[in-house]
Amino acid sequence: MVQVLVARTVEELRDVYDVRRQVFIEEQGVPAEIEVDEKEKESIHLVAYHDNQPIGAGRLRLEENYGKAERVCILAEMRGKGLGAALMKEMEQVARERGMDKLKLNAQTHAESFYKGNGYATVSDTFYDAGILHVTMEKKL
Repeated sequence: MVQVLVARTVEELRDVYDVRRQVFIEEQGVPAEIEVDEKEKESIHLVAYHDNQPIGAGRLRLEENYGKAERVCILAEMRGKGLGAALMKEMEQVARERGMDKLKLNAQTHAESFYKGNGYATVSDTFYDAGILHVTMEKKL
């Protein structure tokens, strides 16, 4: 069973950063000094658990009239099971509850079809971020 929640405790935040470290730093080779940045404190962090084990994470920043989904990830061995969709659905709900009418994100191009399948539209050309090809996508909430 999957459970997605806003990280509120020290343990939940530790789980967020542990999942992000495994996916972005260890798996994808993103430098640690840019994976965790100055936007952490202003962000709402979400963590996904499967059978009480942390398997996914993401952060949400609130702009003037939209939410910005960032650092969205699922552990490699848990991908393709609908857990990323559950994480995004909860992130969208949190954004709506805070008055946002749109969610934007910068998706790695290999994940573009995942986001399209969850209602997002590509609104940019490709660009590099942390040495990885991305596109900007958005969804009206």
